[in-house]
Amino acid sequence: MGATQVIDVDLTPEQLELQRAATEFARSALGKDMIARDHAETFLREDWVKCAEFGVQAMPIPKEHGGLGLGLTTLIAVMEGLGYGCRDSGLLFSINASLWTNNIPILLYGTDDQRARYLPGLCDGSLIGANGASEPGSGSDVFSMRTTAVRDGDHYVLNGTKTFVSNAPVADLFVSYATIDPSLGPMGVTGFIVERDTPGLTIGNHLHKMGLRTSPMADVMFEDCRVPVANRLGREGRGAEVFECSMEWERGCILGSFLGTMRRQLEECIHHARSRKQFGKAIGKYQSVANRIVDMRLRLDTSRPLVYRIGHLKDQQKKAALESSIAKLYVSEAIVQSTLDAVQVFGGYGYMTDQQVERDLRDAIGGTIYSGTSEIQRNLIAKGLGL
Repeated sequence: MGATQVIDVDLTPEQLELQRAATEFARSALGKDMIARDHAETFLREDWVKCAEFGVQAMPIPKEHGGLGLGLTTLIAVMEGLGYGCRDSGLLFSINASLWTNNIPILLYGTDDQRARYLPGLCDGSLIGANGASEPGSGSDVFSMRTTAVRDGDHYVLNGTKTFVSNAPVADLFVSYATIDPSLGPMGVTGFIVERDTPGLTIGNHLHKMGLRTSPMADVMFEDCRVPVANRLGREGRGAEVFECSMEWERGCILGSFLGTMRRQLEECIHHARSRKQFGKAIGKYQSVANRIVDMRLRLDTSRPLVYRIGHLKDQQKKAALESSIAKLYVSEAIVQSTLDAVQVFGGYGYMTDQQVERDLRDAIGGTIYSGTSEIQRNLIAKGLGL
């Protein structure tokens, strides 16, 4: 039993074996040339396809729609394994972004034709999904969006701009949201599946980010973009429900891979603290260093049950809105603090690009912003508590 052995949160032997397989797959097949690709902001579609061949994108989708039907707890276990074995957090983020904003909404709200048209490709890696929700003037206040959808016969005409769209430069599908009547607020928001080659859809310039740089991002513009009524996702005015559903899944699960990152960081810090000597003894013998590593372990052990609780609830077809916000808030802030501790444990080496600890920090900070900021999560939790 190693020093970093962690509780298995009731994972089955099959789930644990799949997690181990995911770690070995990630180590051998993913995350090559990360320092150079992070610098160049390079997304590897071939790695996306490798993950699909392993089954990642297909896991939560039923077999009749091209998936594996393995449930959310199993996918979280696999994501933890990938995060432990793969340093390409941007790739894993992009996979999560597509899974929770395309695969799941199309599965739960799509028509039979939409499921048949899009889910097999989203599962086998031939399609990449993106989400068009945030706008230049509406980030956290997402339902104040100004993108409009006007019915014109058997089409809707979309006009507006979406920003911070993860996967946009490489996406084949956009689950996007527009309002049929701004005066209706959330009740006017409607979801649409927009294919990349739809006339009137334009991808903006690549947006440069602090972290998750291998996950491409751009603005998406709709200018008299004609979307068939057959591509409306759910009923008119139901878009807010579709969006909140996708966020419930995403908030609880998108940081699953970060559990693996936190475990890897902990092991690396322990090894460094044992082997690095200053003033005649290993730095781990100094309380100021040891305490940081202890706190990293505490955050890991308290984060894992929060994330896996989402999987257990969703696998039982239960709501998990409050629990998802709690997990999103706690885990996203925990990994930032643990990565800061890792940088400090490694000292000057942790600040250097070659050690790759500083990239973990840059990648982690985004977790307190995407899928709803920490401030928004606190508001949602307070509301869930009846405050």
